[in-house]
Amino acid sequence: TQSTWGFLPVEMSVLLRCCCLPSALRSSARSLSFVRLASTGKESKVTPPEQVRSVGVVGAGQMGTGIAIVAARNAGLQVRLFDANPSSLQKSTAFVDGWLAKEQAKGRVTDVDKAAMKSKLVTVSTLQDLKECDFVIEAASENLDIKRKIFSELSSLTKPEAILASNTSSISITKIAASTNRPDKVIGMHFMNPVPVMQLVEVIKGLATADHTLQTTIRLAESMGKTTALSADVPGFIANRLLMPYINEAVQALFEGVGTVEDIDKTMKLGTNVPMGPLQLADFIGLDTCLAIMRVLHADLGDSKYRPSPLLVKYVDAGWFGKKSGKGFYQY
Repeated sequence: TQSTWGFLPVEMSVLLRCCCLPSALRSSARSLSFVRLASTGKESKVTPPEQVRSVGVVGAGQMGTGIAIVAARNAGLQVRLFDANPSSLQKSTAFVDGWLAKEQAKGRVTDVDKAAMKSKLVTVSTLQDLKECDFVIEAASENLDIKRKIFSELSSLTKPEAILASNTSSISITKIAASTNRPDKVIGMHFMNPVPVMQLVEVIKGLATADHTLQTTIRLAESMGKTTALSADVPGFIANRLLMPYINEAVQALFEGVGTVEDIDKTMKLGTNVPMGPLQLADFIGLDTCLAIMRVLHADLGDSKYRPSPLLVKYVDAGWFGKKSGKGFYQY
């Protein structure tokens, strides 16, 4: 749910390559992954739900832009991408143009496809511009107060039947839904980064989320070319409940002098066959995002095992957020 730039191999990519698989199975898994990744630029064979003809996206950062791309390109829907910051909208437009150029160079997109997608994806500068959307996906900062404010405004300006989804990676959907006049139509839709490439969307029902809302959301995700996994509405859901404590423990090991940055990452990369070590992965995700999620886990679950490492806190206080700031556990 970051709003910074540069698509990165984060979150579930760490879990997709397991050291326990025999070499033949690893080869098959890699082949399957290649086929799936190669198909992400194509339109999905699953049609969107009949009641969803237009999608609004709140937040034109890397996640919001990625969501807008798959909604317009794969699902073929009309998309309105909102951000109050003109600079974010400019960067988003530039990224979409660059993505289309790369897809065309790979033979996945034609001139006709490019024109069609650009006509479907429109950037807007006021939340009011989303009032006619059938489905709105919020991809703002991982902050409960910010999300509550956005959802309160959306529930007052969108049509009553519109579904409101959050791309939150850790915050309770029930808490977010409580700020609206339609908690039955609020749901979690956690995309993985980079959105056009990663296959998974975690879907999370809040306490009041209606089954119709759930089924519509699953169908919409599938029309975007995604595979869904259903998670309970608990802090961190599935992906970050598993991944973030792993990263936090690596930071704590560094803090305690168990190993150097390079040795910790080398051990996990070569010893467990993951594509990158936990500290490099944290840099790519964003140390501020890792800290925000760990604080949600610690505060909401109340277990000391989720307490953020003091070193992670110190790095964020110093403005060392990782790759996006130019410095984290590594220099960029």
